[in-house]
Amino acid sequence: MMGSGKTTIGKSLSQRLDMGFADIDSIIEKKVGLSISEIFENKGEKAFREEEEKESKKILKKTNLVIALGGGAFINENIRNEIKKSSFSVWLDLDVKMLYKRVKESKKRPLLKNSSEEELIKIYNLRKKIYSLADFKVQCGSKNKEQIINEVLQIYEDRQNHS
Repeated sequence: MMGSGKTTIGKSLSQRLDMGFADIDSIIEKKVGLSISEIFENKGEKAFREEEEKESKKILKKTNLVIALGGGAFINENIRNEIKKSSFSVWLDLDVKMLYKRVKESKKRPLLKNSSEEELIKIYNLRKKIYSLADFKVQCGSKNKEQIINEVLQIYEDRQNHS
């Protein structure tokens, strides 16, 4: 979900695991030469989602990489199927009120442009059904960054030990 800390946590995890890091939204922005908001404005959400699927599937074929998907990427069944084949997924879940506090001033989130907390709640409620298909869920609300990183590291290590 937008504002949950995917990029921040992902970067720290990649450093701790001595792996590469890929942020799909950043990759798309560099490739297209526009911010995510500008892509939505100039080309529309459909064009963005097509680019998101293409870039996500390309990155998911790589190994030894921590990947931060965009907040809507996991909604795409093709991306989810690619994750199931090659990786595992972690849902960083955060209370909607906390999410809203983090994202309400952001100009980078086109789905929330001029949006209210109620609209974010609608998006969250729609997405959480699909987010619940993630392999793991980390409840982030009462945890600091280090605790979240340690929990995801533990998931990773447990998976490595059972592979």
